[in-house]
Amino acid sequence: MKSETLKSKGGFFTINLVVNGASREVKVKTNERLIETLRAMGYKGVKKGCDTGDCGSCTILLDGKAVLSCLMLSAQVHGRKITTIEGLGTPSNPHPIQQAFVQAGAVQCGFCTPGMVLAAKDLLDENPSPDEEEIRRALDGCLCRCTGYVKQIEAVKLAAKK
Repeated sequence: MKSETLKSKGGFFTINLVVNGASREVKVKTNERLIETLRAMGYKGVKKGCDTGDCGSCTILLDGKAVLSCLMLSAQVHGRKITTIEGLGTPSNPHPIQQAFVQAGAVQCGFCTPGMVLAAKDLLDENPSPDEEEIRRALDGCLCRCTGYVKQIEAVKLAAKK
């Protein structure tokens, strides 16, 4: 699917993607950003913060790598796999990273948390035993107004142990 050229019809594309394991066909505007598409699909864990790629609240995993959905056009993800925070765990069965964020007290208002958890997942998938500097770098693009990042760093260290 990735090599397929999309053709616009009346200012729209039809794209195919997999979101949280479910195949979807979606009609999107030619200039529609991925954050808008995902939120319209009901994925409200993808937060709309700065709209300029500065806050990290819109972070998703695209083919397993953390990316900012506010900086991507929806047509760019045709044929690709997306994981949002909703696809990582459930309230009754949270992902170990989500558990670690709760255990470390790293969740304040919660606005930045989905992006931080997904950034942490990308890091831990690449490096299961990161040092503090590597954790800081991974969370660098995720802004939080409630904390000093100490508890989030502790949460990623705790998740690495799991």
